[in-house]
Amino acid sequence: MSSKSEQLSHFDAHGRPTMVDVGEKAVSRRRAVATGQVHFPAQVAAQLAAQGYVGKKGSLIDTAIIAGTMAVKRTADLIPFCHPLPVDAIAIRIRPEGNALYIECEVAVSARTGVEMEALTGANIAALTIYDMCKALSPRIRLGPFALKEKTGGKRDFRDDEAPAPSEDSED
Repeated sequence: MSSKSEQLSHFDAHGRPTMVDVGEKAVSRRRAVATGQVHFPAQVAAQLAAQGYVGKKGSLIDTAIIAGTMAVKRTADLIPFCHPLPVDAIAIRIRPEGNALYIECEVAVSARTGVEMEALTGANIAALTIYDMCKALSPRIRLGPFALKEKTGGKRDFRDDEAPAPSEDSED
């Protein structure tokens, strides 16, 4: 049998899914950063850049930031065992990188549990919003990779210097 630290946290002693009890944990400052990318065919990337990333539905970047922010605040409604958190700060940054838009979602809270899921949800929903606004331009738009880049607070800090970073896309 594996040690307790190697076991999945969202199952009880009988193997049933359960929400982790964080009631005994101390409140601490916690922060997480997640990243993601939306990759466009070269022609679509050039078109979007020429238009300042504004389309018929409005600013891609501004709309994605708003959608990602809303998603962070609703993470507990989307993921069954996430605790509802009183989020203190959300910063979503989106920038062009080659034929892609690179998304970074940073979330902070003072709570008993971390905000990794909120940061990942924000990055993913921002990307899906961009996809929705651009899907008429090409069926070849690709999402990802998505990754947790950093977390602080709680039992242990984490930084993944190998998390997907912005990169030049091949010409599609």
